[in-house]
Amino acid sequence: MAALRPLVSHHDVTWVASAMTDEERTIAAAGPLVERTIDAEFRLRLVAHDPAAYRSFYDVIANPALWFVQHDLWGLMRDPEADLLGPWHDGYVAVNAGFARAVVEELEHTPDAAVLFQDYHLYVAPALVRKRRAAARLGHFVHIPWVGADGWAVLPPAIARSVHEGLLACDSVGFHTERWRSAFVEASGALLGRETEARARSHANPVAVDAAELERAAAQATVLERERALVGSRPEQLIVRVDRTDPAKNAVAGFAAFGRLLQRRPDLHGRVGMLALLDPSRQSIPEYVDYRHAPEAEAAAVNAAYGTPTWAPIDVSIRDDFPSSVAAYKQYDVLLVNSVMDGLNLVAEEAPLVNTRNGVLVLSRGTGAWEELGEWAIGVDPRDVEATSCALEQALALPAADRMARLAGIRERVLARDPSGWANAELAALDARSTMRG
Repeated sequence: MAALRPLVSHHDVTWVASAMTDEERTIAAAGPLVERTIDAEFRLRLVAHDPAAYRSFYDVIANPALWFVQHDLWGLMRDPEADLLGPWHDGYVAVNAGFARAVVEELEHTPDAAVLFQDYHLYVAPALVRKRRAAARLGHFVHIPWVGADGWAVLPPAIARSVHEGLLACDSVGFHTERWRSAFVEASGALLGRETEARARSHANPVAVDAAELERAAAQATVLERERALVGSRPEQLIVRVDRTDPAKNAVAGFAAFGRLLQRRPDLHGRVGMLALLDPSRQSIPEYVDYRHAPEAEAAAVNAAYGTPTWAPIDVSIRDDFPSSVAAYKQYDVLLVNSVMDGLNLVAEEAPLVNTRNGVLVLSRGTGAWEELGEWAIGVDPRDVEATSCALEQALALPAADRMARLAGIRERVLARDPSGWANAELAALDARSTMRG
């Protein structure tokens, strides 16, 4: 991810990652190799896993179980009463153990190296490393939301405790926002009686957008070609959403809200449209397959109710198409981000940087980005379709001066941070707290 690139550019880095293909598994057996980015070299160590264990790790525990718990979506589990302890031990813990072994072997050569675990896939690996290397410098950054003890109660207690014990084996634990950090502290207290320790070891440090890279992308020929096509077909005002086909992104409710607006405001018919660019997500997981067609069905219902032979209110594209996303960033009049929950939400931070139309951000209060950008956005409760409809109406009607001021405020806030600062802050927190542990 872009936020970690400064580490590669300025430090001697070994990247430990899963071997996902037969070719990568062959490479994993041969040992680490040297890879290059645009401006740096790094060692890549691939870890091969038993395929059945990896399926349980990824398709049963990490996604959807942990993801749904941490995004308040447990009700979408196909079988919420299923026994998760088997997949937890045979899949999630087994894969984490493979990563832990690789880390320990790396520490045998460089015992003073900082180890930075990333996200919900690796909650227990730090504890496994700590058992074998008590003095190791371990940090973890969680890129998704955190919930309190009540949220974790849907899981077997042994799993919930292991998640928090794994993170507390680290010297430093980072979250995007103070809200998620506070939830971690509360849950650690309720589940383990370790609230004080969790508070001392954790911090909030929102990841930063690579603005220069985004500006380069916005000027690329493919993006300019997509933008010309969009300009040629766009309505008077354009609402844009750029998401994955993930239930947490809440596209169905967003489409329903636009339909409510069209029902209430027939004068907007033909003048306002919604462009939805949705990247297919996690199609190996049944719950995501179930959801895959729901946004299309809701968009079709809105189009059938309010469309004409020459105007479809909602244009949905489900494919991985980054140039079209950047073109849409440049052309939106309203950007809708109504996720149920998000650790941060980079779309809300990226799109305003290249927007050319003084676009207005309608932003879910369930996103971490709300803490950063709420002052300049129109906030919505993501589960309230009627209120989201009213927020879209308000955004479309804002006067030019208000739109300009909001966009300028967002840009100033986002540009105040950069990926190097984020990475350096994570290393500084780890250095300070590993000294405390010692």
